[in-house]
Amino acid sequence: MKQDIHPNYQKVVFLDTSTGFKFLSGSTKGSAETTEWEDGNTYPLLKVEISSDSHPFYTGKQKLNDVGGRVDRFKKKYNL
Repeated sequence: MKQDIHPNYQKVVFLDTSTGFKFLSGSTKGSAETTEWEDGNTYPLLKVEISSDSHPFYTGKQKLNDVGGRVDRFKKKYNL
């Protein structure tokens, strides 16, 4: 393998914003936000809207995630 061309692979904590469910996994995605995990280490925090905890395929039932539409998310993201 060539050196210095691959992204940094690290452990990160994913947070499902609709349910509050957190899980630790590996990813090349980074974040400025960090959180402390159950093992006492600090990891980057990535927020996702849907995970296995809230997706109907995995839960077997439909949950209503009232997170708004595209415009609402844009306004919230940029504080408009």
